[in-house]
Amino acid sequence: MTLDYLSQNKAFGGDQFVLSHHSEATGTEMTFSVYVPPHEEGAKLPVLWYLSGLTCTHANVTEKGEYRQACAEHGVIFVAPDTSPRGEDVPDASDEYDFGKGAGFYVDATQQPWSKHYRMRSYIEDELPGVIEANFPADMTRQGITGHSMGGHGALTIALRNADRFRSVSAFAPIVAPSKVPWGDKALGRYLGDDREAWAEYDAVALIENGARVDHLLVDQGTADNFLEEQLKTGLLSVACAKAGIPADIRMQEGYDHSYYFISTFMAEHVAWHAERLV
Repeated sequence: MTLDYLSQNKAFGGDQFVLSHHSEATGTEMTFSVYVPPHEEGAKLPVLWYLSGLTCTHANVTEKGEYRQACAEHGVIFVAPDTSPRGEDVPDASDEYDFGKGAGFYVDATQQPWSKHYRMRSYIEDELPGVIEANFPADMTRQGITGHSMGGHGALTIALRNADRFRSVSAFAPIVAPSKVPWGDKALGRYLGDDREAWAEYDAVALIENGARVDHLLVDQGTADNFLEEQLKTGLLSVACAKAGIPADIRMQEGYDHSYYFISTFMAEHVAWHAERLV
């Protein structure tokens, strides 16, 4: 596989890369970013994945996430993929911010015309990890995952489905039960069809109710988030974790909204929390 290095910048003694490659999973060119902290030659480093939210690309967290100093201090590689396939041949709903390009919901679509390219689950779970392992000093036995909003949904569901792979999982303002909110009802219905049983593997609360487990969970949610009551429903995750006996730090952060001002405030804490579990 050929990687195109679009940019490389020194930061906190490490290197911030932006790269692209042709994806077999999506059938498109995909762009992602990787921060590699300073390290001794030959060292293998743990990996923290960050999945972004609606309307975002890799660039939002890369430019505004303020993770590099913490990653440098703790020796953690930070990987930020895109949120959907891109390209002229990729179907879209250009007048809908919450569906189509920028809104892949980390699913493998089964419905036309989305099923050809919208295969973000396969891209994140199967393809991109191989790219990271082959091209960076990554120890793939030490992986954590986090994300924001739609990406928080992606992080939770991917970790719950792959508990043997991810040692740690956290989220910022995640969509915890997409089957029960308008964003998820729209996206899962159109990507996956009307069979709601097929939606369960893309719903963190449903996965937990059906027996999926992780060792621990960290979630930060702003109390001033205007999506909290209708779309995020953090309380459903609290109830599910309590019933399942999953230790969960679900922190309601007073006055914070849904933006990167919120994410960047707590990003260093999340990096440190993951680093403790990725030793």
